Amino acid sequence: MFVIFMLIQVIASRMALHKLFRLSSLFRSAVSLTLRRNFGLSAVLFNRAKDLDPIQKLFLDKIRDYSTKSKAAAGGIVDAGPSYEKGVSEEITKLQRLYGTGDLTKFPDFKFTEPQLQEVAK
Repeated sequence: MFVIFMLIQVIASRMALHKLFRLSSLFRSAVSLTLRRNFGLSAVLFNRAKDLDPIQKLFLDKIRDYSTKSKAAAGGIVDAGPSYEKGVSEEITKLQRLYGTGDLTKFPDFKFTEPQLQEVAK
């Protein structure tokens, strides 16, 4: 009886060790993946602007330029010149002529009435 008990204990401990090794390999692969991702991200973040590739520097300069222009436009179109404004006003005039007067920059309000239902006798 004691031998059977000891055999069960050995098998249980071997299964526990097997599960532990499997979990440790999963943990190891997760840590490895996280470190690789963070290393790639940190390499980009720690680059100084003077060390950047000229194309990367140009791309970042354009993004910063667009950001300042969009803040200056205050919600409008960036770099919209007088020709753009003229085209928009012509299109709005055309639509008002086709569909009548009204504010075309506002979404219309719809009002639905409840239908009148009649009860039918059986």
